Amino acid sequence: MAAAGGGALKDVKSKAELESTVAQGAPVVLHFWASWCEASKHMDQVFSHLSIDFPLARFLRVEAEEQPEISEAYSVSAVPFFVLFKDGKAVDTLEGADPSSLANKVAKVAGSIGTKEPAAPASLGMAAGPTVLETVKELAKENGASPSPIQLPSGIGDELKKRLQQLVNSHPIMLFMKGNPESPKCGFSQKVVDILKKEKVKFGSFDILTDNEVREGLKKFANWPTFPQLYCKGELLGGCDIAIAMHESGELREIFRDHGINVFDPNEGKLIEPDGGKGGIVDASGLSTALNDRLRNLINSSPVMLFMKGRPDEPRCGFSRKVVDILRQEKVTFESFDILTDDEVRQGLKVYSNWSSYPQLYIEGELIGGSDIVLEMQKSGELNKLLVEKGISFGETLKDRLKRLINSSAIMLFMKGTPDAPRCGFSSKVVNALKKDGLEFGSFDILTDEEVRQGLKTFSNWPTFPQLYYKGELIGGCDIVLELHNNGELKVTLSE
Repeated sequence: MAAAGGGALKDVKSKAELESTVAQGAPVVLHFWASWCEASKHMDQVFSHLSIDFPLARFLRVEAEEQPEISEAYSVSAVPFFVLFKDGKAVDTLEGADPSSLANKVAKVAGSIGTKEPAAPASLGMAAGPTVLETVKELAKENGASPSPIQLPSGIGDELKKRLQQLVNSHPIMLFMKGNPESPKCGFSQKVVDILKKEKVKFGSFDILTDNEVREGLKKFANWPTFPQLYCKGELLGGCDIAIAMHESGELREIFRDHGINVFDPNEGKLIEPDGGKGGIVDASGLSTALNDRLRNLINSSPVMLFMKGRPDEPRCGFSRKVVDILRQEKVTFESFDILTDDEVRQGLKVYSNWSSYPQLYIEGELIGGSDIVLEMQKSGELNKLLVEKGISFGETLKDRLKRLINSSAIMLFMKGTPDAPRCGFSSKVVNALKKDGLEFGSFDILTDEEVRQGLKTFSNWPTFPQLYYKGELIGGCDIVLELHNNGELKVTLSE
């Protein structure tokens, strides 16, 4: 879309297109926005007027949720978000609805408007007009100029939640995508469709472009901001990147088979019937004595032992999260082992237990099963009965759990998302500050556990996240951490 006076706005359609434009060396201003975010819409007007005032710069727009590859490349977790480039390199960023800051930053990379006229926010005032500026100022005042997390467009009503639950469970394998399997409307959806076809499994699909209520609601429902979204037996597996990785490792086929879904042997071309979760590895003789002993010791290291992907505070798959949630609902004290950290244990335990997938739950050294079996036992009351018969301890209070989490690492960060994938701008800033100071820290994604999220606000008397703790004591949130970092005091404070 061309703007009058020589400025131009362009919507970027791919990462390659962006990199090509940036590589040309001219000043580039990139605006990440979202259709549901009011601050984005208002700042887009400011952005448009700046393109008129600075005709020598390139002004590019990216709809953050439509271009996850670009958003991830620049660690965008909230909108509005701006990245500024000069001489082919990213030199500055800005989060939130702050027109004056944006104008100043653009002026720094794009130079003056004319040969004698300095570029300054005053030019923005003339170009944008009082109505736009007043609207943005009011918006900034209401929200503290804070950006909006990408994954939180709106709440979900009971009716919509019920509908989404029905859709997610409408097929054993369910894909929410752009377009349909015969005619995908985005490259990421196309890739997941291709993977499912290669796996030769039947799957249902829903075109989120045909229903905006489902499209926006599912982001909140699944706590996953982009599409496609792939589900197995009602559990979110992930998006395009996760589906590709699981397919390439063979793990996707294992998950389908172990959850009762017919799959085809790619070598034999024969249908493999599901076997109730067992993986068909029956010969345990290949395990060394040392590994056998190690696995036995691990299994018996706690009365209730869970082998899972990730940790209880940061599960790395929906099935592991389900079992963790069940054990917490039953108020059971348990230990866990992250099989992603040790491939010898991961592969060996499949043989040892004759169970090819994870999670695996053991009680007093005996295999109970995976997520489906544990869920069924909980629903029938068998799980509680078994735990009582085995004399398993119950009843860790929320306060005890919060204390345990806070003290699980000397430096402990409660944040939105994970250090590798923060889900809000403030969490991202604290992670970056800790990393820049070379500090090792533990973390907990409060988006994965509403009990911890709400409980910690009361426990610490601190209403927002992120929250940073050192040796069990609250240091503070984003502003305090950044102030300590900028003053060179963060590393000293967290090393005393």
